[in-house]
Amino acid sequence: MEQRLLGASGIAVSPVGMGCMGITHASGAPMPPEEGVRVIRAAYDMGYTFFDTAECYTGLYPDGSVAYNETVVGEALRPVRDRVVIATKCGVQHGKDRSLLLDSRPETIRASLEGSLRRLGTDYVDLYYQHRIDPAVPPEAVADTMAGLIREGKIRAWGISEANEDYLRRAHAVCPVAAVQNRYSMMARWHEPLFPVLEELHIAWVAFSPMANGFLTGRYTPQSHFDAETDYRGAMPQYTEEGFRAASGLLALLRRLADEKHATPAQLSLAWMLCRKPYLIPIPGSRKPERLAENLGAADVQLTAGEIARIDAALDTMHFAVFGGH
Repeated sequence: MEQRLLGASGIAVSPVGMGCMGITHASGAPMPPEEGVRVIRAAYDMGYTFFDTAECYTGLYPDGSVAYNETVVGEALRPVRDRVVIATKCGVQHGKDRSLLLDSRPETIRASLEGSLRRLGTDYVDLYYQHRIDPAVPPEAVADTMAGLIREGKIRAWGISEANEDYLRRAHAVCPVAAVQNRYSMMARWHEPLFPVLEELHIAWVAFSPMANGFLTGRYTPQSHFDAETDYRGAMPQYTEEGFRAASGLLALLRRLADEKHATPAQLSLAWMLCRKPYLIPIPGSRKPERLAENLGAADVQLTAGEIARIDAALDTMHFAVFGGH
């Protein structure tokens, strides 16, 4: 299987990674840990080598104990630790109202990493992200802290999630950034001005929510129900009746193109991304091994430059109600 590089770090990963968040957080009540372990191991067995988690991807099990995503990921991958790339994140905690509490002070980064290493059951992290920009901490201070962790062998490379150009350049000048992890999908293209910057600096783009939080699979309707307490999709604008109306043209386009390519709409939406840039690495998530296999199969769907240009031209005429929209 083709591999992709995390920027200039030299770290190679499968072309599609597994976003593990939904195993314990934001996609319904946490899976029982043994089931989550089985799903992640199944992903490895089918060819995934890139697994994404974070210290804040938590939920509550029925007995009231905390469901730590990192613990499930670590247990699943421990037998194959030297054959996989694990990414985790620091600098964000969730408030009771789902707000993001930001803290990227150097001492917090170091304390967070020690907690992540303990939960993952490993002595190093392959890719360590600043989960969100903290306006109270200069990028140079974050980058200097990450440089120290690299020297100490506790992380192999670092990245920034939801990065902008100015912050990225300032951080990169202190310690080279291997990857940004920004939202990106057919419905979320507002970060595309970063493309030339990433090419100049040799940085990968790890795309989270590459199917607009599952919307682009085409498997949902305005009547789909999401638990208000545990599944964040219930509050996302694309899943409202208005959101479905706004995206009806895109869903129809996806179904037509998928039929032409003997693929599914989910695969077509990922292939559009994979065929655009060699440094784009989507990390869709799922709790179902059959969906994970489908997502990985997107790497086999080929789109020509002309086909991508026609898709882009169609997207340019569409306006969506989508979570995180600018």
